[in-house]
Amino acid sequence: MQMFHIRYRNAQGALMRILNAISRRGIDLTSVHAEARGQEYAVTVLLEVTHKQIGQLCREWSSIVDVVDVGSSAASLGPGQAAWEPLPPSSASISGQSARAALA
Repeated sequence: MQMFHIRYRNAQGALMRILNAISRRGIDLTSVHAEARGQEYAVTVLLEVTHKQIGQLCREWSSIVDVVDVGSSAASLGPGQAAWEPLPPSSASISGQSARAALA
């Protein structure tokens, strides 16, 4: 797993261009975390990529006009441990005891 840290200016479509570089290569997007950092914004993505794909992604992101900085590091996560706790999808069904509690 590789974790990428990208700082960018919040111009129209900047985040979409960053994420599009991943989807064009057919890479599964394990997790994404975007936030404001002062005058700039930052996105952190966790991906399962090869060494060649790391170079390709970093070059493409660096060539985007609104990207300020691109960094990469090996994710030091244990098996089954996420970098941050993702929210369940909105389509997830509520079952069993939690369903009764939600209706009460």
